[in-house]
Amino acid sequence: MALKIYEYNRCGTCRKACKYLDENNVAYEKVAIRETAPSIAELELMLGYMDNNLKKLFNTSGVAYKEGSYKDKIKEMSVEEALKELSANGNLVKRPFVLGDGVGIVGFKEEIWKDLF
Repeated sequence: MALKIYEYNRCGTCRKACKYLDENNVAYEKVAIRETAPSIAELELMLGYMDNNLKKLFNTSGVAYKEGSYKDKIKEMSVEEALKELSANGNLVKRPFVLGDGVGIVGFKEEIWKDLF
């Protein structure tokens, strides 16, 4: 699987992540997360990288998360329900959301990315 980064072009963290990949000559496919959310299969794969911590997949600082009261909903949702909602609304997904061969990570922290790319 080629490296795929789901990002939002107005997100500073996403821009930093793409700049990091560019500066380190890492090939990737950029996907607009608000228009095309990760698939349920991609979310399931990422969930494994996140030690099955469902909350790590959610953009907890986003408007959609807050307005949808997901802080409380997550506690009662099944994994299947949560993945369905995430795949239907890219605004709910933590970004950048990066998947590739043997790599799955959300968010951008350069010190962590240095070990991956």
